[in-house]
Amino acid sequence: MELNSASSTSFATEVLAAKLANNQQEMVAQQAMQLLESAAGAAPAPASLNLGANIDTYA
Repeated sequence: MELNSASSTSFATEVLAAKLANNQQEMVAQQAMQLLESAAGAAPAPASLNLGANIDTYA
């Protein structure tokens, strides 16, 4: 069985496209992990529980 030039080029193009898509998915996953890791380390300090509990009113 012999592949003609057009079908082998088409197959090679499909393989290249699949490889590029896979690389893109891996990069997006890596960026998402970096974002999650950076967000986990930047937790804000807990607010004071009694902040705003006393309201001064003057007539």
